[in-house]
Amino acid sequence: MVKITGFSTRDVRFPTSLDKTGSDAMNAAGDYSSAYCIITTDSEYSGHGMTFTIGRGNEIVCAAISLLAPMVVGKDLDEMTADWGKTWRYLVSDSQLRWIGPEKGVIHLALGAVVNALWDIWAKTLGKPVWRIIADMTPEEYVRCVDFRYITDAITPEEAISLLKEVESGKQERIKEAEASKAVPAYTTSAGWLGYSKDKLKSLLEQSVEQGYRHFKLKVGADLEDDKTRLRIAREAIGYDKGNILMVDANQVWSVPEAITWMQELAEFKPWFIEEPTSPDDILGHAAIRKALADTPYGPVGVATGEMCQNRVIFKQLLQAGALTVLQPDACRVGGVNEVLAILLLARKFGIPIVPHSGGVGLPEYTQHLSTIDYVVVTGKKSVLEYVDHLHEHFVHPSSVKDGYYVTPFEPGYSVEMKAESMDAFEYPGQEGKSWWRSEEAKTIIDGPRVV
Repeated sequence: MVKITGFSTRDVRFPTSLDKTGSDAMNAAGDYSSAYCIITTDSEYSGHGMTFTIGRGNEIVCAAISLLAPMVVGKDLDEMTADWGKTWRYLVSDSQLRWIGPEKGVIHLALGAVVNALWDIWAKTLGKPVWRIIADMTPEEYVRCVDFRYITDAITPEEAISLLKEVESGKQERIKEAEASKAVPAYTTSAGWLGYSKDKLKSLLEQSVEQGYRHFKLKVGADLEDDKTRLRIAREAIGYDKGNILMVDANQVWSVPEAITWMQELAEFKPWFIEEPTSPDDILGHAAIRKALADTPYGPVGVATGEMCQNRVIFKQLLQAGALTVLQPDACRVGGVNEVLAILLLARKFGIPIVPHSGGVGLPEYTQHLSTIDYVVVTGKKSVLEYVDHLHEHFVHPSSVKDGYYVTPFEPGYSVEMKAESMDAFEYPGQEGKSWWRSEEAKTIIDGPRVV
């Protein structure tokens, strides 16, 4: 029996605002950050989980982790993992903490870090990566991981078991594809940040084509004519008739009418979808945008969202409203592995492909597991997964792409264990003489404008 004995949190921030990595129409100068949770046990194993933010406010998520994590201290790991759905319900049932959610916002971001750290410990004790744990489950065991409260009007446990059984016959073959790193095709956003120059955009796109990528995403939404120029450069680099697919992302910057008008102007560049066209909470707005863009003179433009969607209930409603072409859950904005498993089932029920949000520090390390689970266990259909080639060097087991596919992780755990030296070097505010945030260079960010 492995008993949980304690926890710690770390506020880790990388100064990506200096070179505009991650810049978009809504978030011009983010510092990719990790609200980090380490759960300790009476064994050799510790669990590492994190939630992605972009700088200020990361300390608030760390504070919320410190309020939630005591709920697992003193617990036996085997008892918690024997009925994961019950354990997840327990973790969202502190009524005083629930009041400042419920199941959304900062408290839910913290839950994602804690839950994912528990999965990391469990996977290490079993000697398996997280994706393989779930691949080895029966449909009934998968379904016991999910809290179905609030979603049974869309999918019941019995329906979920039936859907999983429908694709069981080919699961062993799909596991072999995963073992050969051919389960999760990658797409790239590395060229598409809004703060990059036109020359850098062109050069990075050409490099990505040479590296074997076939899906490319660009940020849009700050200036229409500039968007047209950048998308023209992109199409010159990737072509219209070479099998390459273009996606665009507005990061919530538009109202509903503005999103429709703007994307009708950009439809000539034939994007597969517009991601986050408006407020992530506007379910009917997304439905209106999808309807309006379903029939442009250049063909349909789909609608995608999910990185800011707070929980399985919002995703349920987006699906029920017919608002999405592509569903993009975040590995830690929702309540960790368990809630993502629920969202994968909802997407399968409604026939909508999963393309997880994967653009931030640590997210590709997480989402490579989730997309593998979706293909191997839930749908039997390959989708694509975002890969941003930044900051992987800070992880013990970094994600990577080869020949256009994610390299499937085999190391036990959930892949987000960060190197101790990286945490020391970028902890905020950090220790004098250790942390970059104590340097003169850091003052450019710390003392800089809040809105840029």
